[in-house]
Amino acid sequence: MLLIRPLTFADLQGLERLAVISGGKMTTLPANRDHLSELISKTQRSLKKTIDRYSDESYHFALEDLERGEIVGVCGIDASVGLNTPFYSYRIDEVVHASNELQIHNRIPALHLCQDYTGAARLCTLFLDKAYRNEANLNLLSRSRMLFIAQNPERFSSRLIAELQGVADDQNRSPFWECLGRHFFNMDFTKANYLTGINSRGFIADLMPHYPVYVPLLSAEAQAALGKPRPDMSTVESLLLCEGFNFKGYVDIFDAGPTLETRTLDVRSVVQSQLKTIQIGEPVENGDLQPALISNLSREAFRCVSASINITQPTLTQEVADLLNLRQGDQARIIPL
Repeated sequence: MLLIRPLTFADLQGLERLAVISGGKMTTLPANRDHLSELISKTQRSLKKTIDRYSDESYHFALEDLERGEIVGVCGIDASVGLNTPFYSYRIDEVVHASNELQIHNRIPALHLCQDYTGAARLCTLFLDKAYRNEANLNLLSRSRMLFIAQNPERFSSRLIAELQGVADDQNRSPFWECLGRHFFNMDFTKANYLTGINSRGFIADLMPHYPVYVPLLSAEAQAALGKPRPDMSTVESLLLCEGFNFKGYVDIFDAGPTLETRTLDVRSVVQSQLKTIQIGEPVENGDLQPALISNLSREAFRCVSASINITQPTLTQEVADLLNLRQGDQARIIPL
């Protein structure tokens, strides 16, 4: 059985393992013990915090294999980004160059460094151990966050973004970075990602070009990478698109991966999730059972699992109810898969 729950300090070693096997590909999951410890600490502070309005809170959750007693995945939600440290993106716009005398009118795509997503909430740090990568586990890991948002909408910005990792080869070399970023940073892509992950973001403002970057001047490989996710991110991209996210022309400043966005309360799983009173017992085999995500309504002790239930009249086994800290007649939040 797999369980989603908030990270605790007992997870630090397991979190370090996930950071190492991620291979430095995730900005928000660097292999740095101090950063990972702070990620856990901030999660615990955010869960305990009473808020009038969202700020820089951050919530990270572990996917635990209960049989092995090991965390095998992690996911997170930032209440809003860019409030304390800059959050940069490239916006793809067109620049018009025209000459009436020559009757020439050209519209040239260009990259503009911006902070347009300042204040937006963000889905982040989605990583699943390779041995557990299948559609069902990815749904549990990613969509459990939507149930947490649905239960706590006041804790998040009304705009929600998700960044998809951009194209890179087996050595984690990004064609976009090699063509553009390396010339300004004089370091490889993995190191730049790591420094950003441990909050050394000041160097970005110091070193990034602030004038528009004309897309036709980039290499063919870099142009082809603009707004394209890594091939192994296609399942995550499909999941986000099904949730109502869209690409609006913003890309990551390092690898040019796409940033998808939507309105927080328009996310499909948020809209379609339902509060249901649960019964405890053995579900009837022919009782219209279907797979669903089920979470309790707690914030600090949030729990979420996947199980087959009757959506209309949900009956949970005692095992599942115990995992969710639910009793007979309690309410749970449910979304069909």
